[in-house]
Amino acid sequence: MTAPLEFGLDTFGDVTKDASGATLPHAQVIRNVVAEAVLADEIGIDFIGLGEHHRSDFAISSPETVLAAIAARTKRIHLGSAVTVLSSDDPIRVFQRFATLDALSNGRAEVILGRGSFTESFPLFGLDLRKYEELFEEKLDLFAALLSQKPVTWEGKLRPPLKDQLVYPPVENGTLKTWIGVGGSPQSVVRAAHYDLPLMLAIIGGDPARFAPFVDLYHRAFKEFGRPAQPIGVHSPGYVAETDAQAREELWPDYKAMRDRIGKERGWPPMGRDEFVNEAEHGSLYVGSPETVAQDRGDGQGARHFALPAEILGRPSAAREADAQHRALWTEGRADGAGDDGVTSAVVRAPGILALTVSGITELEPTRCFMP
Repeated sequence: MTAPLEFGLDTFGDVTKDASGATLPHAQVIRNVVAEAVLADEIGIDFIGLGEHHRSDFAISSPETVLAAIAARTKRIHLGSAVTVLSSDDPIRVFQRFATLDALSNGRAEVILGRGSFTESFPLFGLDLRKYEELFEEKLDLFAALLSQKPVTWEGKLRPPLKDQLVYPPVENGTLKTWIGVGGSPQSVVRAAHYDLPLMLAIIGGDPARFAPFVDLYHRAFKEFGRPAQPIGVHSPGYVAETDAQAREELWPDYKAMRDRIGKERGWPPMGRDEFVNEAEHGSLYVGSPETVAQDRGDGQGARHFALPAEILGRPSAAREADAQHRALWTEGRADGAGDDGVTSAVVRAPGILALTVSGITELEPTRCFMP
């Protein structure tokens, strides 16, 4: 039986402009995000996720603080991160902050843990980027141990061990809802299954169908572990206006500016209008009228229902997966031409977990969909 589809919004708190074209101060952007979340709650959106960045073009560096303000002004919407960069944070402090948010919101807190597609937090907090993978793997292992809310005895390489340690405050009812955010690493998919955690796919560019093998891998990993699979969520950028033409014209200049700004940092060529249109028509950018964005695309991706009044959406935020040196590498058997364009066949090994072969394309049936 297919789980009900939930709809959520994500934002990094992109620094936007006012009606006169003047750049808004970071403080006003943060207040605007709170107002957006209040409106989302009023019209029935299921979830809002706030991303974490530490750079001038994004206002939110402490998502939990902003989410706490949202919790005080909302009643039903679930509140989470998108994502929490666990690699450059402390797992115990992350758990405490979200357990506190869960208390303030009467059980509406969720956390999406990831490695992030930007790396500015590593030098900011004095961490070695060369330990990009090791930091995430070890900190996730500790965080997963905390979810039991029992005394934790744990030992790793990067921090002192714990002995029968309880962490406060506890989550009042049940456990803290925790997702693993994945942008293109099969190891992370298997790792999510290993820890029995839901999967959040960050589909932020290109054909969404290329992520279908990760869904297949996730389901087969759970089968290997002898457990039923957890939910799968999908994040994609988008923008909604009254008509398709209006949505594209309003989005294009800001989307290009954002894309070119990030592209300059990463050595990408400037974005052309043809690329933008192709992404809107065939890729992961959902832009248009409510009717256009809400319709099924009929290409094996599964149902994606996006229907929002334009005023709920600020200018879009988007990020691509980090450069190849920051990605988890396919350890063996990588197929020719797999890479960014899709996966045909490869062996995936998540250290200390298991090895599975992922191949082919299967239907993607998300249980949660996101637009920034």
